[in-house]
This record gives sequence, C-alpha cells and structure tokens, in this order.
Amino acid sequence: MFAGHALRTMFGRGVLAAATALLPCLAQATVGLSEIAAIGDDGPVTVFYPTHDEERALQRGRLTLNLAQDGTPVRGNGRLVVISHGSGGSPWVHADLARCLVDAGFVVALPQHRGDNYKDQSDPGPDSWTIRPAEVSRAIDAVGRDARFAPLLDLDRVGVYGMSAGGHTALSMAGGRWSPAGFKRHCDQHLEEDFQACVGLITRLNGDVFDGIKKWAARTVIDHRFDDGTVRAYVDPRVAAVVAGVPFSADFDLDSLAAPRVPLGLITAQQDRWLIPRFHSDRVLLVCKSCEHIADLATGGHGALLSPLPPGFTGLIGDLLNDPPGFDRREMAEVDRKTTTFFERHLTQ
Repeated sequence: MFAGHALRTMFGRGVLAAATALLPCLAQATVGLSEIAAIGDDGPVTVFYPTHDEERALQRGRLTLNLAQDGTPVRGNGRLVVISHGSGGSPWVHADLARCLVDAGFVVALPQHRGDNYKDQSDPGPDSWTIRPAEVSRAIDAVGRDARFAPLLDLDRVGVYGMSAGGHTALSMAGGRWSPAGFKRHCDQHLEEDFQACVGLITRLNGDVFDGIKKWAARTVIDHRFDDGTVRAYVDPRVAAVVAGVPFSADFDLDSLAAPRVPLGLITAQQDRWLIPRFHSDRVLLVCKSCEHIADLATGGHGALLSPLPPGFTGLIGDLLNDPPGFDRREMAEVDRKTTTFFERHLTQ
C-alpha cells in the first residue's frame, strides 16, 4: 500500500512506532516469549508459547509486558499459527491475539518481514508482498528446526493469520493470485478514492491546490515501479487454515479467491479509512461464498485489529489507526476468541 522510496523523498517519511501492552484474552495459560535468531536475509522469529514458568514484568521500550521470558516450552495442542504483521508492524501489536491462541494451546510465531517492519520501513508494498509468503514458510521451517519447539508440534497443519499487509500475505497463503500490475491498475482507476491504500503514510489529499501534484507524483511512481504483470501465486501444503484481517486485496484476481484452497476467514472494519472495505475486504466476501466472516466491526477502523492499539498516534497515522468515535475496544476480546475458535476447528479437530 505504498509507492516506495521516490514518494518518501518527495513528501517525507511516515513513522510507525509499534508499542502495545500485553493483555490477556482468557488468562488461562502462562505465556512464554522467545526469539529464533535471524538467518541470512530473514529477520528473527518471535515465538509465544505455553509454559509452566512464571510470568514476570519485561520492559520492551515504553512497555511493561508480563511474560515468561525464555520459559521452558510445554506441549499444548500441538499446532502452530503464524502471524504476518502489517506494514511497519512488530510482534507486540498482535500480543492479545497471541495470548488468546496460547491459552488454547497453540504456539504462535511472528516472522519479521524484511523491509517492512517497525525497525526497517525501507520497502513496503508490492515488493514486500512478493516475498512475504516464502518468509512465512521459512518461519515454519525455523520453528520446526528449533529443538525447543519441534518435539511439541505437528507441522502438517499450520494456521496463518495476517492483518492489513499481513492480510494480503494471508490471502496469498490461501491460494490468492495477484500481480504488481494489478496494484497499478487499481491505483490508476481509484487513486483519489483509495489514496492511502496506494501511497500509505507518505502524504494525504487535503482538498487544496497541491492535491493535483500529489496525484501526479503518485501515478508517476506507481506506473514506473509496478508495471509487472507477472502473476504471484504461492502454495505451502502445510498451511491448512487462514484468517485475513482488514486485508489489502484490490490487486487480487477474484477468481482465485472464489474458492480458496483452504478454509478462509475474514475480519472486516467498516470505518477503515486506510483500506476502504468496498475496494478490499468486501470484494473478497462478495465472491467467496465459502469464506467465514469471523467478525465485522461496524464502528471499528483500520487500527482495531492492533491488539491493543498503540497509544499516542498523531497526524495522518493517528487519523488512520486511532479508534473512531463510538468504537468499543472491548469488542476485540470476542474477535480474538472467534479467531482462535476458527483455528481450533480447522487445525485440531
């Protein structure tokens, strides 16, 4: 959902600082936290998992999180769920969902997507979306090689959850086909209506004399960078259930999502101003009759699925991610439970 370095140079850099508190979903399990070290070009993989060890207060930047740092893993339900974070994201913005999944016995792995994470925002958008599915597969491999987790897991049926750009990854893992040229076509046709989906946090339209220049610059960069019609398709046979939350999906061939290769759930937010539903999640639901609509947040915005929402966002990022008036963030506990139940049904039964 970004046009890249050239627009950043023109309009400046948006900053996403991922910082959240870790709150329990059901508070049934002790949650361990560890990290599998980066290998080659891949980033580290953060792992949440069941343990009997005591949770202690851990400082993570401005946050104090209660987790059992490097606690001894114990077997839960034997299944893994991989979470693909959104653009500029970190493991902590999905901590509530991770705890809910661990409460149910899952191990949860979060790969750090190269060039599109809270430490490095150098290459978001279609370039990142192209490499993310393989990064998910290598995260599964990394967990399967780790002597702490491998004996406790059966990796023949793995779940994938993704939000925003991670939702695009999730749709790819479910069998969706897309191309950078599809992104270009969408932005050529709907740039003004879906501006933030095409340029991200680089700038916004303000209804003034500079809007024409911004739209010209965006089209110039997008047309130059993303005129590639090569279809991206990816299959990992271990992935057996997928959930996509507020996904970028305007560049997908809808025929490829009409009958996903695995059970696919969607979470939508009708007040999403970053990825406007009619261009993204709603169009998937329109064609995918087998999809399960896990939750529709009628008053939720794009940041509703950050669990919980990091405090202190201002400016454009605040407008796009802060909760709209009237949204009750307590709804997210039920969304996390429904998401966990979806994975239990399709991975453990």
